[in-house]
Amino acid sequence: MDAMTLDCPYDRAAESLGNVVELQHVNVRVPDQQKATAFYISALGLTRDPYLMTGTDNMWANVGLSQFHLPTGVPEVVRGTTALILPNRAGLLERLHRAKRELEGTRYAFTESNDGVETVCPWGNRIRVHEPDAGRFGRVVLGMPYVEFDVAPGTTPGIARFYREILDAPATAEGGTARALVANGQYLVFKETDAPQPEFDGHHIQISLADFGGPHARLRERGLISEESNPWQYRFLDIVDLDTNRPLFRVEHEVRSMTHPLFARPLVNRNAAINNRNYMPGHEAGMVAMPPE
Repeated sequence: MDAMTLDCPYDRAAESLGNVVELQHVNVRVPDQQKATAFYISALGLTRDPYLMTGTDNMWANVGLSQFHLPTGVPEVVRGTTALILPNRAGLLERLHRAKRELEGTRYAFTESNDGVETVCPWGNRIRVHEPDAGRFGRVVLGMPYVEFDVAPGTTPGIARFYREILDAPATAEGGTARALVANGQYLVFKETDAPQPEFDGHHIQISLADFGGPHARLRERGLISEESNPWQYRFLDIVDLDTNRPLFRVEHEVRSMTHPLFARPLVNRNAAINNRNYMPGHEAGMVAMPPE
């Protein structure tokens, strides 16, 4: 049979990734490592990286294939919401309730909603926790499916165009929301709002690119590179209108190559339901994906 005549029952374009291949971390400064541990590790049930940043001045908290980076300093707050997928809502709510005493007097809060559990870190970062949902998030049971930013009205078409044309990331804008695919099953989401936004305070996200040089050349041509970090990394701050170069939104992007020594580093994730009272051998590790079908 002529291979050219074979019918294909699959949407091959649906499995295509763009040039951005990794959403590795969200970085916000925290003034108190003990309270950060109480929230990110004890309450949310994430896993402190056991190999890197193990001192008292910084913490990396693993969530599936991604991380929070939490260096000590003046607190930084993402202008939006970071979403997590975590299993076992009942266990999460129990941990969140237990954390109340240690985090009393801070901005810590949590509420249940139809879409998950809305939490607020001690310094105001909003973190929305979803349960695993194969129809919505694929087979992931532990991860960071999207970071959602609050942006000014009318900016989302230009933001989507920026990600498409500068970073070669599949991006759409519809109904006041832009979505850019930045890894398998992970998105940067930009949602228009009339609410006034605080000034940018220096927080950043980190992405990795397959074509590292092409976007750099386009960003440099527009004067948007803010840091030439090392051979495998650069940074930029502004998402701009490509017709006028007018800034549409500011969030620092730490951009890495696939040759970066830390690219796709395996991360340790624990099963947060296991403790010294219910311990069972072989159940310590957290599952990142659903079992095979």
